[in-house]
Amino acid sequence: MMGKSTYMTYQTFKGAIVQSLKTILASLTFFSAGLAAYAADSPQKQDKTLLVWVAPSNLNQQGGSALTIQSGDRFDAVVLGERVRGKWMAGSDMYQRTEQNQGDRAAETADPQTFVQIAVVYREGKVLIYRNGELYADYPAQSIDLLNLDNHIAIFGLRHLGNGVGTPLAGMIDDARIYARALTQDEIKSLKPNVASSIEPLAWWDFEGKEVKDRAGRFTHNSISGNAKVDGGRLVLDGKSYLIAGRSANDVKRAAVSGAPRAPQGPYAPETPAWPANPPANWLTYHLAHPGPGPALPGDPNCAFDHKGRVHLHYIYRNHTGFVFAHVSSDDMVHWTWHPTILAPPTTGHGMFSGTGFYTKDGKPGIIYHGQGSGRNWIQFPKDDQFMAWNDPIAVVPKNADGSEPKMRHWDPDLWLNGDTYYALSGGKNPQLMKSADLENWTYLGDVLHKDYPANLGIPKDEDISCANMFKIGNKWMLLCISHPKGCRYYLGDFKDEKYLPDYHAMMSWGSNQFFAPESILTRDGRRVMWAWIMNMPIAPTGVQSLPRELELPADGVLRIKPLRELSKLRYDEKAWQDVKIADGREHKLEGLTGDAIELEVKIAAPVPKEIGLYLLGDENGKEEMSILTGSGRKGIKVGSPDAPFQLAHGEELTLRVFIDKGLVEVFANDRQAVAYGHGKVRANPNIRLFSKGGEATVKSVKAWKMKSIYQNEAKDAAAAKP
Repeated sequence: MMGKSTYMTYQTFKGAIVQSLKTILASLTFFSAGLAAYAADSPQKQDKTLLVWVAPSNLNQQGGSALTIQSGDRFDAVVLGERVRGKWMAGSDMYQRTEQNQGDRAAETADPQTFVQIAVVYREGKVLIYRNGELYADYPAQSIDLLNLDNHIAIFGLRHLGNGVGTPLAGMIDDARIYARALTQDEIKSLKPNVASSIEPLAWWDFEGKEVKDRAGRFTHNSISGNAKVDGGRLVLDGKSYLIAGRSANDVKRAAVSGAPRAPQGPYAPETPAWPANPPANWLTYHLAHPGPGPALPGDPNCAFDHKGRVHLHYIYRNHTGFVFAHVSSDDMVHWTWHPTILAPPTTGHGMFSGTGFYTKDGKPGIIYHGQGSGRNWIQFPKDDQFMAWNDPIAVVPKNADGSEPKMRHWDPDLWLNGDTYYALSGGKNPQLMKSADLENWTYLGDVLHKDYPANLGIPKDEDISCANMFKIGNKWMLLCISHPKGCRYYLGDFKDEKYLPDYHAMMSWGSNQFFAPESILTRDGRRVMWAWIMNMPIAPTGVQSLPRELELPADGVLRIKPLRELSKLRYDEKAWQDVKIADGREHKLEGLTGDAIELEVKIAAPVPKEIGLYLLGDENGKEEMSILTGSGRKGIKVGSPDAPFQLAHGEELTLRVFIDKGLVEVFANDRQAVAYGHGKVRANPNIRLFSKGGEATVKSVKAWKMKSIYQNEAKDAAAAKP
């Protein structure tokens, strides 16, 4: 064990040996490109150890970090009590490397003057946590490489920089180290606070002296927030302050911005999501879904255009830079191509949260959205017709008549033209309205909703209006939106006194908020087409968009909701049944129907029985199945558990369009109602049985088609692109 006085001598000697070895290795790998590629992708490059001696001042605090390494929005940290009070965990972005179930872990018991050694080890697809050298947690997790980046920072107190940072740690830190490899248990046990060892750290803070210093020389700049201080060889944190250590003055300055601290981003190389050649068996077949990298949580569809012969759609996902807009395009709204992810924090200066697309008076496309972490809504314009390059974002800054800024919430925005005037709303409860003649100067108009909002509309005036989308349909203005707790919904109404006055309201999500975050476009042939994010359903992967729906408001004032007509091009292997009679209380099985991606069209003659429907997706014994239930004696259509309003008129026939995509089922009834449900079971044989209760049913026809994958060409392209 060497002392601090000999440490730098040892460092110099060891550095020379290491450099010599590196030179030899470089010469060898020069002749082996394959070996070099393997070394570049080796999991060992992601191995690391975060180690700290810490004394929390109380054990009820929640979510502070004793040591964090962060780049952009990605981080790994030694966190106390975030998920379970008093327990240590490996903090990480979106809990990607965090143990979810910590119930069997022991809670910390040390008093405020007792230092405990906590080491988090990342080794070849595993995370191990040691407390005082004894194994505390061991679970599988895929590590990430944060140590080889030029812009990473270290943080003491906060678990990370950016939104949702929580309360900083309260306590003392005696010694903290980062190692660029996975230490063994014996190596961890051999380490002593404030004493150098033969195990070379990447960074080492012993907090001796008056100034914060990384004795390994990597983090040369520091910033202390609040009342954090170095006292008696220890970093003292009061639960309100923190310390940032960076590799450059600029990185530390950006990370320490008061009110909006953010870790510096590395060089941004736009990634392009791609559907894998061999996706998991439960991944959907003909719904647009995010294939990674990163989860689409949220997966809100946003900013759609039918522009110069091609439809463009964006949706939110989260990659290593934060919340971004994926960009897909299509010539039929069925088959999609992913493009590079351009709209991201490194290019916009903020995360990408929900908004919409619009056209200017002279036909130029633009987007309006909320800049996550910025406190503002923003407008951007593409530089080209392919939406592959963008101008700098422009802040939407409404002004009162006296030139002052109104006190209002800046949140999910929408923008539309009414005559020659641009209107924009800022969403949430009691959304706010503004107008502009030029998209630069905005006049604040106060509340969006009219003071004469009807009391009998069935939804409170102050219900959340987020993910808003305002457009003309038929002879009405539709406000398509969500309530965060209720899900997708819409108003129909008109403008009066520069306010929106709805006269009708209805839901599109039933029983919960699983049908969420709608977005729509007006197509080149005059159709209004919408998508919504399917969330909190047992389907895979994340970020699934609903089937495109065509919306129409005819003269009778009843909204029509139809599946996109272009979906019919996916049909093949048609089977048909004609004039099937189903006696009261009996069933009829659709024999010979196989596959996990199917469309059905079922037509029931009038008079329709009191209850009519289908059983489907059960096993061979009829267990674990779901049902679709409606009929002349019901005032709704039930699909799985959701039960949506739907009533047949006297003498009206019933037509059901049923789309089965693995475990996701979407049903359209007489073009007046639509329901989505995630059953979760994937069956090679859908086991569909028609049933009738309360009268004999005459099934005029049943047509069934298998549905092609919308990813066949995408998967082939991805496979061909592999080296």
